[in-house]
Amino acid sequence: MENQKKKIAILGSTGSIGTQALEVISEQNAFLEVEVLTANSNADLLIKQALHYKPNHVVIADESKYLEVKDALDPHDIKVFAGNKAIEELMEITEADMVLTAMVGYSGLKPTIKAIENKKRIALANKETLVVAGELITQLCAQNRVDLIPVDSEHSAIFQCLVGENLDTIDKVILTASGGPFRGKKREDLLHVTKAQALKHPNWSMGAKITIDSASMMNKGLEVIEAKWLFGLQKNQIDVVVHPQSIVHSMVEFNDGSIKAQMGLPDMKLPIHYAFFFPQRVQTDFKRLSFKDYNTLTFEEPDPITFRNLGLAFEAMDKGGNMACILNAANEIAVDAFLKDKIKFLEIAELNEKCMNLVSFIERPSLEDYVNTDEETRRIALSLLS
Repeated sequence: MENQKKKIAILGSTGSIGTQALEVISEQNAFLEVEVLTANSNADLLIKQALHYKPNHVVIADESKYLEVKDALDPHDIKVFAGNKAIEELMEITEADMVLTAMVGYSGLKPTIKAIENKKRIALANKETLVVAGELITQLCAQNRVDLIPVDSEHSAIFQCLVGENLDTIDKVILTASGGPFRGKKREDLLHVTKAQALKHPNWSMGAKITIDSASMMNKGLEVIEAKWLFGLQKNQIDVVVHPQSIVHSMVEFNDGSIKAQMGLPDMKLPIHYAFFFPQRVQTDFKRLSFKDYNTLTFEEPDPITFRNLGLAFEAMDKGGNMACILNAANEIAVDAFLKDKIKFLEIAELNEKCMNLVSFIERPSLEDYVNTDEETRRIALSLLS
């Protein structure tokens, strides 16, 4: 019935995850409905989504687009707000049952915190939230008794493998990586790669930032840090293997030597759907995996020399404190510079490492420390680019 539908707030509805989440809601509209949509600056798509899904609230972070969105939606009784602060404030008043945090990068941190403080169940697609402030986020979830359900395909896979298991029996988790467009390449092969080459992912359709992160293996490094906080792991309990077919999404090895894997086609709608309905499994019409189409599954060791970002992420996780926050902020600046043709591909990791060495380290940071660290890192990273 209508009043039994689960109300979903989608933070970042015009991005890759957000648009696929709306497809899931369309396919399961007997059970799900949209309560909130937010976007950074894509006003045209946000308006189109809002007219179709009729949410109660819409936020456009780019305040210069406010009147455009408001004029389009006012006649339809959809409340429109503008600015990043409005996204946070909306988390206090929304009647959403679940918040899908699919904003890009550091911008997802404060709205996620506000949603947790208001006891909203979280479907987490913004890995940077845990990378930047994992200790703070996990403490807030425990204090507010809020479920944090991962949407990244790798963490969803681990989460699914752990249902019914005791976390104390984990020996290690094994995150799989496709290897991206440059799998098997050496440093000398990557000296002059182009933006177009880096954006051509072999298996997944994603936004520009995460696609570049995948090409540099920073995405996998961020997922390593995220896994530490999601599942309460130590550094020696997290492995990465390159699996070019992207069929095994990740694995868990238990203390008796048994390994569980979650498998499926590379389609983000699956982990989104799982998060929306957990702990139930609900029938879908998604395309099924046929092993006749994948008669060989292969696994390789990653190359941390060529793909330095992966090693930097392990170092940041080991160091703790605000180091992962530094790495994330530096990387956001570096990727943006690469996408604007200001630096070369290999210089992304070089800039990240310089910032890790230059920015003030804080062993036990507060939220204010994380905010200041992010600002300091971006300032230093930009000065290194000039």
